[in-house]
Amino acid sequence: MTNIVFKVGRNRIVRLFCLTIITLFIGGIGLHFFEKTPRIIDAFWWSFVTITTVGYGDITPSTIGGRIIGVVVMVFGIGILGMFTATIASAFVDTKLKEGKGMNGVKVKDHFIICGWSYKAKEIIAELRADKKVKNKPIVIVADIPEKPIEDENTFFIHGEVDVDILKKANLKDASVVMILTDEELDSYSRDAKVVLNTLTIRKLNPNVYICVEISDSRNMQHGKLAGADEIIVIGELSGNLLVQAALDHGITKIITELVSNKYGNELYKVKPPESFVGMQFIDLLKLIKEKYNAIIVAIESGKENKLSANPPMKYTIQPGDYLVLIAQERPHFG
Repeated sequence: MTNIVFKVGRNRIVRLFCLTIITLFIGGIGLHFFEKTPRIIDAFWWSFVTITTVGYGDITPSTIGGRIIGVVVMVFGIGILGMFTATIASAFVDTKLKEGKGMNGVKVKDHFIICGWSYKAKEIIAELRADKKVKNKPIVIVADIPEKPIEDENTFFIHGEVDVDILKKANLKDASVVMILTDEELDSYSRDAKVVLNTLTIRKLNPNVYICVEISDSRNMQHGKLAGADEIIVIGELSGNLLVQAALDHGITKIITELVSNKYGNELYKVKPPESFVGMQFIDLLKLIKEKYNAIIVAIESGKENKLSANPPMKYTIQPGDYLVLIAQERPHFG
């Protein structure tokens, strides 16, 4: 539907442009014929400034025929040019309105897609924007809400539920990460069922995109994994674990909150070590990272086993393909 509207608008602009050119030529040739101007280019110049309502007055028709041509050029030319500029302005306004209503597709690449909208989604976007790595990365919101919920230059909105056509509009094939949020208007079972179904659809359309989902019931984690989710967050379980930590070790949740937030303090980062780190023992690398980058290694993800080990043994040797999980003020860049 959007393509048809765009095509009609484009055709109208082309027709009006052609009419403007025709009027310009009629005015120029007519003035040259009746006024016997020395140069045809001067006649076209008069026709142009008359259509654009500039009217310098350097050339004025004095014959009856020339004045009739002047009237025709002024009436038709100014009217056509006015319609031409109004059509262009209307096309821009129409495009902006469609963007706000989520009717247009996007052509961005290497972007984040957020499926669903709730109070958490706004906070998720704020957290993403606080990270320098993704501060200006495009974010596409896919949600069944009336209009774009947030004003952000690099955030786009697609109206609708997750399906093949909507995901094509969101350019899923070129996305890097998809986050699927639970629908808070549904009951717990229906929320998780919808998340699993959306995960299956997205994984089928893009086998390589990284999918992070949230579910309500930990018993449905296996369904999420089978559907193709790379990471699953259990909503109630996570908050419950934090409450237990707060009860047992008072104040520790302040540290946890700092580490998982991009807005302030130290944060957790997962980074690939350079080749020069391969072969080093954990204890030596721990000292090097702290002294040179003011960061602390808290875990290592094994490239061979794809297993994350917190607080690895001192004599663990860094292998090719390993990733380091660090606590640091900002994402370290190894030179």
